[in-house]
Amino acid sequence: MPIYEYYCADCQTKFEALRSMGQADDPIVCPRCGGTHTSRTISLCAAVSKGKSGDSQPLGGTSACATCTAATCSACKG
Repeated sequence: MPIYEYYCADCQTKFEALRSMGQADDPIVCPRCGGTHTSRTISLCAAVSKGKSGDSQPLGGTSACATCTAATCSACKG
């Protein structure tokens, strides 16, 4: 079962929940305040792999930035 991230508009808190994919967008109660104004947020992750030369290579991105896999970011402004 995947871990999803949610945001509570009542107490401005982010929290995680272990739920099935079928329940991902179902309503969920905030564990901090008990609020019901919650929504699923976009989770970010980064993946790297060793390239042929042995250097770490980002997966899925086309950035020239050595610190991220995004096409552009505030660090590389590429």
